[in-house]
Amino acid sequence: MGTFADIRPYNDDEVLPVLDRLLADDEFISAIASLRLGSWHKRVSFLLYPIVRFILRRELRGVSKVRDFQNIVKKYMDGMVASSTKGFTVSGLDELDPSKAYLFMSNHRDIALDPAFVNYAMYHNNHDTVRIAIGDNLLTKPYVSDLMRINKSFIVRRSAKGPRQILAAYRQLSAYIRHSIEEDNNPIWIAQREGRAKDGNDRTEPAIIKMIAISQNKKQESFSEFINKLHLVPVAISYELDPCDGAKAKELFETQSQGCYQKAEHEDVESIAKGIAGDKGRVHVSFGEPLSGDFETPDSVATEIDRQVISNYVLHPTNFFAYKILHGHYPEGVYSAQQTPFSIVGLEAEEAAFKRRIDALPKEHQPFALGIYANTITRKQALEQ
Repeated sequence: MGTFADIRPYNDDEVLPVLDRLLADDEFISAIASLRLGSWHKRVSFLLYPIVRFILRRELRGVSKVRDFQNIVKKYMDGMVASSTKGFTVSGLDELDPSKAYLFMSNHRDIALDPAFVNYAMYHNNHDTVRIAIGDNLLTKPYVSDLMRINKSFIVRRSAKGPRQILAAYRQLSAYIRHSIEEDNNPIWIAQREGRAKDGNDRTEPAIIKMIAISQNKKQESFSEFINKLHLVPVAISYELDPCDGAKAKELFETQSQGCYQKAEHEDVESIAKGIAGDKGRVHVSFGEPLSGDFETPDSVATEIDRQVISNYVLHPTNFFAYKILHGHYPEGVYSAQQTPFSIVGLEAEEAAFKRRIDALPKEHQPFALGIYANTITRKQALEQ
């Protein structure tokens, strides 16, 4: 595993040194205090930090393996699901073999929660948890890198510069993904694209497939054989409400009106916090079928992933509300989460609340916010034609 030492998740024998490093890191302690108490804590940090360290040490007592740490994460996920969702549901996972490692490729709506909810589903259904691909652009602090890697994340080096560096980073990443699936029998999660689908249009970037395929041994296996060996499973994650819809709408508006959008410092970190704490309504994770058969090109793989993600995406009432506001009527021939034609009966109060949510945004941002919810229906309609 020395080949992957700088990108792989931490092993069990590294857990205790990493925890000691985290507990000694004032920035980490400050971040934890901020989550609980807000920014005012800094005025009395000399009093609070020892208390925060004591509480964390007590909570982490007995944690010596990655699985132990994930049990702690699971408790926080339980609390987050209870406090910020109206329910979490899963489909398709019962059709997958728990003893087999899959490459899960999902749509990408939330920086941290997409893989977190996939992992949550795996954990509660007796599947091994996934190793999570995370861009090094998010690892702006040493403690963030430690936290991610102790929770089974591996690093995608997006900061690599120059053709040689970029190719070397991609080769290492592709080899690691294959090693995890074939040698370690540990599942992988990776997004279908770089960056979130901020407009609600979930599309697989063929470049992601090309990167993964770098480890194909062209002398010994065809492209189809390589893809089949990865046990690639498309995953569709749907949120009834997007806590970051207003921020995404602002970015989309500025990009269209000004030609670009300048991201603020630590904006991604703020998006992560908003996604975790914000109201998400109902959340559903749909696991598709492993890709098998003949695939001649990365584009053909991307097309099949898109087909499954769009088909399996579970629609919520908010998708229908947004579509009606944009188009003046509810869509026909598109089914709700219950696989029945959508009916507004009993949902009038929810529709009014959704309209108030959209009306609270600047007028020029509202069409973009509505698109985040409505575009999935448009993609389903296009797929059926």
